[in-house]
Amino acid sequence: MSGRAHESEDLPLPRAGRPRGDIGGFEGESRTTARYVPPRRRGGPRTADRSFAPVSATTRLAKESSVKDTTAAPPFRPGEITGAPGLARHRWCVLLKHGEVFLKGRNKAAFQDRLHDNLRLALRGVGGSTWIKYEPNVTVLGGQGVPVEELVERARRVVGFSLVQPALRVPSTVDDIGAAAVDALGALRETRPGLSFAVHARRRDKTFPLTSSRLSAAVGSHVQRELGLPVDLSTPDVDLTVEVARKDSYLSWLRLPGQGGLPVGSSGRALALLSGGYDSPVAAHRAIRRGLHCDFVHFTGAPYTDPSSTYKAYALARELNRYQPAGQLHVVALGTAQKQLALAGAEKLQVVAQRRLMVRTACALAGRLGAEALVSGDNLGQVASQTLTNLGTVDEAAELPVLRPLLGWEKQEIIDEARSVGTAEISVLPDEDCCTLLAPRRVTTGARPAELARVERRIGMDDLIDELLDGAQCLTPGRVDGTSETDDTDGTAGVSGTAAGASDSAPSAGSSRQRTIPPAATGATAAAR
Repeated sequence: MSGRAHESEDLPLPRAGRPRGDIGGFEGESRTTARYVPPRRRGGPRTADRSFAPVSATTRLAKESSVKDTTAAPPFRPGEITGAPGLARHRWCVLLKHGEVFLKGRNKAAFQDRLHDNLRLALRGVGGSTWIKYEPNVTVLGGQGVPVEELVERARRVVGFSLVQPALRVPSTVDDIGAAAVDALGALRETRPGLSFAVHARRRDKTFPLTSSRLSAAVGSHVQRELGLPVDLSTPDVDLTVEVARKDSYLSWLRLPGQGGLPVGSSGRALALLSGGYDSPVAAHRAIRRGLHCDFVHFTGAPYTDPSSTYKAYALARELNRYQPAGQLHVVALGTAQKQLALAGAEKLQVVAQRRLMVRTACALAGRLGAEALVSGDNLGQVASQTLTNLGTVDEAAELPVLRPLLGWEKQEIIDEARSVGTAEISVLPDEDCCTLLAPRRVTTGARPAELARVERRIGMDDLIDELLDGAQCLTPGRVDGTSETDDTDGTAGVSGTAAGASDSAPSAGSSRQRTIPPAATGATAAAR
């Protein structure tokens, strides 16, 4: 709200010859000859009306992104947004502000198409009917028979939207906007007596008769006169935003952070190495936010470990699939190959040799899937196998780029991000990790490719990788609505520990047979809900 509301007119257009207050006015005898007087700023001279001042794309994106991150907040309950008295009769929708797509140039349309396709996928199974309306740099989402709280939760998981704002949709007239503002603030006053407010209007339709600043003042004056609420332009309890389009206007006061980033799939496809810890799921989520559609590969110590790590990987992949069109999880039993490396004399090179084998196998699998890069949760210096020398030695075995989004993060930052993403409660569950299987007491911090090449020649690396992929199992974790991409083709209720260990009966990675682990199979998957 610009200026002091009590000095403005009610809702009509400003009249010629009216007294000039802090909100500005017109000088002259008639409207056609009147000169607009810009608003005064306290303690300073008159300033020009900046409603039409150009704002750079980066500046606008920075302003819209400066919202406290509440991603980890619990979801809204049905009716929590729309259930306030006086608001049920209004039409509700959700404003979705575009993130980095806003900065694109001639290829912006391709990014927007991808973003809207992902939004439609996220709305599958929501119930009722939904509609999507396109405004410049804003997507408007609405529906019939669908709680707006459900639309908000679905939209907040779509990568590419920086802000998610539930809003009232009213006709673009001053009277309708003012009446809706009174209803909204009156409903909020019921639960928060004495709240202060401000109004900030923005005209997307420049043919609207009032400028943004004068509309803010007019609406604020109307609210103050009807409800008697105090105005606070610096730190209001409620900041009411009015966005005016050609046909409809939108009033919102909740600004929820979205995922931001680039639409999933706009940057290509990658294969994420997924363990059961904190790091790799957060790294995969970061890659997804940069527009990569990720499939997942998990290495187990089977047949020398139990299937608990497979269940955790499934639960983690299902949680990550809430942010993208469902990616597949490929489970590779590495235990026998780890034993071969130990018998070949790897000794203190064992852990780095295992990591090179994982990367080689993942690159071969990525080639079958059409992925163009690997994503790893490596963190520089966190453990002995992640020194700069060892990371370089592992990269030497890779045929594809290995992306490490968390390379410079601190551990606490990763844990905090895992809580925000929703994977922390799964990662903390116990399991038998293949990385500790046959690990030596001391791991070298300076492994060289030549040393490892001698060990690898003794076991026939190419044939070993083919065997690992032939015995791999392909799973499809459930979608956001709890369903699965494919049904259990053989009619079984789940995957046994033997199957999770990639036995002879497990389908290969290239096979059309796919199985799903039921959500109730383990406590790890229950935590993903």
